[in-house]
Amino acid sequence: MTYHPKSDFIATMIERGFLADCTDYQGLDEALISGCKPAYIGFDATAKSLHVGSLIQIMMLRWFQKTGHQPITLMGGGTTKVGDPSFRADERPLLGPEQIDENIAGIKKVFSAYIDYDSDVENKALMLNNAEWLDDLNYLDFLRDIGRHFSVNRMLSFESVKSRLDREQSLSFLEFNYMILQAYDFLELNRRYGCVLQMGGSDQWGNIVNGIDLTRRVLDHEIYGLTSPLLTTSDGKKMGKSQDGAVWLNAEMRSPYEFWQFWRNTTDADVGRFLKLYTELPVDECDRLGALEGSEINEAKIRLANEVTTLLHGAEAAANAEATAREVFEKGGVGGDLPTLTLSAEELGDGMSIVQVIVKSGLAKSGKEAKRLIAENGAKLDDAPLTDAGLMIDAGALSSPIKLSAGKKRHALVQLG
Repeated sequence: MTYHPKSDFIATMIERGFLADCTDYQGLDEALISGCKPAYIGFDATAKSLHVGSLIQIMMLRWFQKTGHQPITLMGGGTTKVGDPSFRADERPLLGPEQIDENIAGIKKVFSAYIDYDSDVENKALMLNNAEWLDDLNYLDFLRDIGRHFSVNRMLSFESVKSRLDREQSLSFLEFNYMILQAYDFLELNRRYGCVLQMGGSDQWGNIVNGIDLTRRVLDHEIYGLTSPLLTTSDGKKMGKSQDGAVWLNAEMRSPYEFWQFWRNTTDADVGRFLKLYTELPVDECDRLGALEGSEINEAKIRLANEVTTLLHGAEAAANAEATAREVFEKGGVGGDLPTLTLSAEELGDGMSIVQVIVKSGLAKSGKEAKRLIAENGAKLDDAPLTDAGLMIDAGALSSPIKLSAGKKRHALVQLG
């Protein structure tokens, strides 16, 4: 990672589109100018991987470190046991300690691709777990020392809670405590590590403000909050979702090729904005690429896919994904619109029948339908007629991705994961 200690973090956030709101622009700016400062973002362990919806926060931590400051990734080993109710219609399912620890282990894999935890530098990143101070809290002491600083009236006025109550949807006492615990996280991070800034999505505004108020009351320290916009694509879809579910960041949950394809499929209107948020290309180059039209915008999308995939999975994975996509396109495929089936060597074993592969790829609903498709000359393998319903596909056959077709318009890519 290249460091730019004289760079302006807040200016970078503004010009690249990361900034939604800040509790005190001038105060934060002066604090950051005075020297290396710690800031944190919390990530609850509700799944074994984060998805693209969290990538904007990860990039904020990356830029924070690149501009000479110390990022803290806070794992929610404690708060995940409660569940964040912010803007949810229902209560999150409660996870046990073993599942939470397993999820944290999966999530940690991604951060080292973006943030430097190892170099012997002043602003080496920290990875912490709030279970360290939340698991052993004494309830009565906590109520007396911390709970007395919170106004229920004010907590009920926060939009994340108010919207739930206005819809007459249940909000459990357990969930209501979440914002107190998150506020306490900020207090502990400031007390233990001198953390002066909490960042997060704009849905976390109320929780962040609570933490600032608590820290001022208990420690009389000046700290700050900064939020990013909750992103949707230009066609109104929630960022991080695709037709086949969440776009996970861990390679074992979504292959580098599928991740690359997600970005290659970006809507024309989003290309420039996504280049600023999810890559490190200069802003003027992002604007130039985003302004391209016609066939040229497709090359800008490929540049976007390559840059984002390189950051997460490495340059080789990005190059392989682009090569695979071009190969599929040259075989007569439909490029970025191609659904992908990734089979593991364990699944394949000594071989899987082509009929099973067709069903798994979604081109047929049953083995009977797949066999009929083959018998009626409606199936193709790499654009050649598929006539043998007994054909076996093994790891050797998938040394490079294969393309299956059902009729002229339905296609799928099959690859070895």
